[in-house]
Amino acid sequence: MTSHLKVGVTRTSQIPTRWIDQGAHQAVRILEVPNRYLAGMAEVCLKEHFSDKTNWRKMLQNDREGVSWDEAIKLAIEGIPKDLKIYLMSDHILTELHFPVLQFPDKVKSLNLEKENSYTGLLSGIKGQYLLFEDQTVYNIRSNEGTAVEITIK
Repeated sequence: MTSHLKVGVTRTSQIPTRWIDQGAHQAVRILEVPNRYLAGMAEVCLKEHFSDKTNWRKMLQNDREGVSWDEAIKLAIEGIPKDLKIYLMSDHILTELHFPVLQFPDKVKSLNLEKENSYTGLLSGIKGQYLLFEDQTVYNIRSNEGTAVEITIK
């Protein structure tokens, strides 16, 4: 869960890396399938009940909806096609993720280094693929892959 409950497909080898990258603060594994085709089938069915998009602004503001995990897990299991039920996990353990954030932004201001040559700010946290700064500025590391950035720490 990032800002709200959402469905996502993650390779086992990428747990919890993918969850952290997405900024999830809670996650539950529902099923484990042997290939991408079956994962896609499951995701399409689960998207009928759950969103697959992250509201990145709400996630960065730590604006989260409460979740009844028992109800959500029950709905997810019901939404999985009969032929995929053999891949259901036997236990549904809630994983909690915590991010080093001193201050969440009230209003998100995205940093674009293509428009601004430099930026100076005080880092107040890291959530997912974002650096959060004290002046409400956020920097998406993933969307700036390939950009040479020099960081000076004082």
